[in-house]
Amino acid sequence: MASTVEDFLTQTEEQDIVEAIRIAESNTSGEIRVHLERHTDLDVFTRAKEIFHILKMDNTKEENGVLIYIAVDDHKFAICGDRGIDKKVPTNFWETTRDTMSTHFKEGRFKEGIIEGIQDVGKRLSAYFPWQHGDINELPDEITTS
Repeated sequence: MASTVEDFLTQTEEQDIVEAIRIAESNTSGEIRVHLERHTDLDVFTRAKEIFHILKMDNTKEENGVLIYIAVDDHKFAICGDRGIDKKVPTNFWETTRDTMSTHFKEGRFKEGIIEGIQDVGKRLSAYFPWQHGDINELPDEITTS
């Protein structure tokens, strides 16, 4: 069954999340996206990697895209980064971000969890991929669904 953003987030919450992405990306050349879907039969990280490819997030100049993927009805999510990030960061790089988001989600604060996750991703990416003069926004900031 197809999902719409409005099933999970209000229009205002969606706008707040898109704004958080814009702000987070203002300090890094990294690209951040959020994708929602109802359910996946796959391992959540495997599905996140599929969506990452479908959204062409693996086509950025510095290979520094990050996807926050959420399977809403399954109560599961994954954070995955592209090859350029994986080459520079420790294996457990996203654990703190994941734990922060999970705490919010368990208490039903989905918008807050997503926004705090985005802020953390942006802050952590800026250490490895700082924004530089001439950087362009390579990917849309809107939340995607399937």
